[in-house]
Amino acid sequence: MGTTAVRPTTIKIDQSIKDRVKRLAEARQRPASGLMVEAICEYVEREEKREAFRQHGIRAWDEYQATGLHVTLEEADVWLAKLEKGQDVEPPACHV
Repeated sequence: MGTTAVRPTTIKIDQSIKDRVKRLAEARQRPASGLMVEAICEYVEREEKREAFRQHGIRAWDEYQATGLHVTLEEADVWLAKLEKGQDVEPPACHV
């Protein structure tokens, strides 16, 4: 298994944020750089998920525009109410 090269990079941050990271790092007895790497990784992961969700919504809208297939709010509510009661039911069929 290969190793991923870790390379230093430079970012410009406000002094007040830098001070806050330093205080937090000291309180946690960790290097400030480790906290920043963790924060960036969490941010990137969250934003990738948000973008995937957004893209899924765009594709769903495009498909609806092309086909007109949908379920009504009432149909969805009935289905969700059954699921909430613990019933294992199929979703309503899409229609135009």
